[in-house]
Amino acid sequence: MIFFSKLDKISPKNTIFASNTSSLPISEIAQAVSRKDKFGGLHFFNPVPMMKLLEVIKTHETSDATFRTLLEYGLSIGKTTVECKDTPGFIVNRLLVPYMFEAVKMFERGDASFQDIDTAMKLGAGYPMGPFELMDYVGLDTTKFIVDGWKKRYPDDPTFQSSVIIDQLVAEGRLGRKSGEGFYNYKK
Repeated sequence: MIFFSKLDKISPKNTIFASNTSSLPISEIAQAVSRKDKFGGLHFFNPVPMMKLLEVIKTHETSDATFRTLLEYGLSIGKTTVECKDTPGFIVNRLLVPYMFEAVKMFERGDASFQDIDTAMKLGAGYPMGPFELMDYVGLDTTKFIVDGWKKRYPDDPTFQSSVIIDQLVAEGRLGRKSGEGFYNYKK
């Protein structure tokens, strides 16, 4: 937030600020600037050049003009835009993260192997990768950070519960693809 505070002091008054994060409330980040009406969210997906979606986030203080400009910007760079209020995870991650953690719960209970859960979701639901492959791709540390942050902000929401297995893998440095091992082993 110090970053935005510094930018706010040196940027022209018509500057629009945006954050890409879906793990922190945009309205909270916007507290660092004096012109909260010119602050919104632009949530891109990885890999950015390939993924067509852009979630455009409006806080209760984002002006209509700023929001329209953010939507127009997204379209001008070839993205398909969707509008969302400043809710935890916005649209995609609000649905995706609990889905991944429900898969982990199934694995922890012994309902199915993580490999079979991945196969079932790819072949049965048509997903390009299963939830465990996706967590390994995103990073187990990143996934844990998101859920831990949501759990801290919303302690009574049962959707945002941590996982013993993910906590253990992160503690062991098994973060997924970036470390060479997570649920799967990527070391050759």
